[in-house]
Amino acid sequence: MATLTPDQRRRREQVETLIRLMAPGLNLVLAAGERLSRIVEPDDPDYYPVRTTSPEPPPKPDGAEASD
Repeated sequence: MATLTPDQRRRREQVETLIRLMAPGLNLVLAAGERLSRIVEPDDPDYYPVRTTSPEPPPKPDGAEASD
């Protein structure tokens, strides 16, 4: 990766600062949207909850050795 010029570093710092300042407001917008969507339609038939456990890995083919 090439080194950044001073102008590029300054611009990146400005953008990162702007993102840091906007993050709490954006989080509030997301939380309000989630709350509103639950009020409008509390039961979503197309919602599939995230799996909390990972499925077991598939069995290794016969004769395969572990490379660990």
